[in-house]
This record gives sequence, C-alpha cells and structure tokens, in this order.
Amino acid sequence: MKTKLLIVAVIMFAISACKKDQFTSKPQLSFKSINTTTISSGDILNFNITFTDAEGDIQDTLWIQKVSKTCPNIPGSGFTQKYKVPDFPAVKNLKGYFDLSFIYGSNAALPTAISITGCGSKNDSSYFRFVLKDKAQNVSDTLVSPVITLLK
Repeated sequence: MKTKLLIVAVIMFAISACKKDQFTSKPQLSFKSINTTTISSGDILNFNITFTDAEGDIQDTLWIQKVSKTCPNIPGSGFTQKYKVPDFPAVKNLKGYFDLSFIYGSNAALPTAISITGCGSKNDSSYFRFVLKDKAQNVSDTLVSPVITLLK
C-alpha cells in the first residue's frame, strides 16, 4: 500500500514539475477584464489585456482590428490599426498589461480613447482582435474579444 502511495506521489510531482512556463519567446495575450459588452453612443469600451514575454522585448507593434458582424461592408464600421508600443528597458519574464479604451459614436476627442463607429441606422455586433509583435519578430496568437453590441 505504501508503495502505491509513493508511486502516485511521484507521478503527481512529475506532472506538477512539467507544468508549462507562462513566459515564452512568443508574446502571450489574455483578457484581464472588459468593462461591458453593450455600449451606447458616447460610452467608453475598455479592454484590459495582460501580456507576458520571456525576453521582455515587446516594444514593437500592437495590432487592433474591429470586425462588424452586422454590417461588414459599410465603410468605417470596421478597422485595422497598428500602434507602436513605447520603448522601455527589456527585462526577463516580463508581465504587464495594456489598458485600451474606445469611445463609441462620439465627436468628443479623448486623447486616451480610440473612436469607433457602428452600422449607423441599426445595432451593430462587433468583435475585436488583438495581436502583439515583439522586437525579435515573434507574434502572439490572436486574442479575440467576446461580441460587443453597439446600440444605435
């Protein structure tokens, strides 16, 4: 009986020791939070996205794409933009977050928010995609948001 327990304990230890490290050369993205999935004109949509990178060299580009499921052919309802990630000293096993804000259907210029539009005459269902590239040209997997409803 003691031998069986010892074997089980060794197997459990081996499994826990083989747990994959969260820091890889390829940047990793995940959602920490999303403030809402339904917004009205003038509302702010905020994505808090966590990133990790083994080399800490994420200072390249963040791509953001808004894809409309309701009216994909209406100009302005979707977009793809790239943003330069600010330069900062790279550290090993870097973990941090991006706080990305979007303002819906407002002419108000907010320096910290990206303006987005919907279908215009009807509610829009859209989702967002995020991709991060680091200085070594490693590209993260695409992080896809839940469907966001933009009320007309």
